[in-house]
Amino acid sequence: MSNTTGEGPSSLVSVSGTDTDSAIADLAGMYAGRAWHSSRTDGDYWYRYVGIGDERMSIRRSQMHGSLRGDVAVEGEVVVQWIDAGTATVDAGRDEVRMQPGVPTLFPVERRFDVDYRDWDQRLVHLDRDLVLDVASEQYLVDGSVDFDRSTPPSAAAINGWRRAVASSVDVLRESGPGSLAWHESQREVARALLDLYRFRAEPAPVGWYEHRNARVRTAVEHIHAHAHEPLTVSDVARVADLSVRGLQEAFQRTLDRSPMQYLREVRLRRAHEDLLHAQPGQVSVADVAARWGFTHMGRFSGEYLRRFGEYPKVTLRR
Repeated sequence: MSNTTGEGPSSLVSVSGTDTDSAIADLAGMYAGRAWHSSRTDGDYWYRYVGIGDERMSIRRSQMHGSLRGDVAVEGEVVVQWIDAGTATVDAGRDEVRMQPGVPTLFPVERRFDVDYRDWDQRLVHLDRDLVLDVASEQYLVDGSVDFDRSTPPSAAAINGWRRAVASSVDVLRESGPGSLAWHESQREVARALLDLYRFRAEPAPVGWYEHRNARVRTAVEHIHAHAHEPLTVSDVARVADLSVRGLQEAFQRTLDRSPMQYLREVRLRRAHEDLLHAQPGQVSVADVAARWGFTHMGRFSGEYLRRFGEYPKVTLRR
């Protein structure tokens, strides 16, 4: 992996120090940390953190001779990290992942979690959420939610592809600069490599989805994604797509093998799943989330949820 601290573009962020209070002050703010603790291990205590890139993608290196634990929350970004030395645990006490050297690990997306690091040398890539969704839309029917399967470790081939994409992007940034077309395209290549690392939980786009013949169905799907939280009728969606109700229903059946309202219900079910994943038990109930997305019959909601996600909604809320 290229060393992001060498010569090249000016740093997006660069901090260092030799005391625990400074480390907490410098680092916690970048990750919305609220309860951080750092201490010496053996020998001299020090830390360094540097990053290059821009608001759409940045490549960072974090090092410490010492220990650090605390809570983290990242909003509006998807973050991948890996360690080259030391020990690191992500999501300690919940869906705990003990990081292995060289294996990229995905931060839990848009929810608070715990970390525990010791004497580490770590690399991170921060990707803008909208960039990830835009690239994902090349392959999937993206409804605005970012949901990855973090339970399956990435393959060796995917890790190699990820490393090549990140290393190439660093070279491009140094040679062409952050305003170049090459840098823009390299960001998209890194996002594509991320989609190979961890499975993106969304429906694959049908064959020919972006052809002109499917333009009106795409318009209808985009409208459903954008307005799933509002009352919608099939007539509303047909009007936006400039189709008759019958024409819309036939187009959905032919292209997506379901009706527009079935598709809307699936989108709402997915949004409910996302809300339950991010909710804090005791602060919200399954019934609250179900009602927010238009599910008024709890028995049917639980049954549909179980078939779609393999567990009951109350189990998701407790995780």
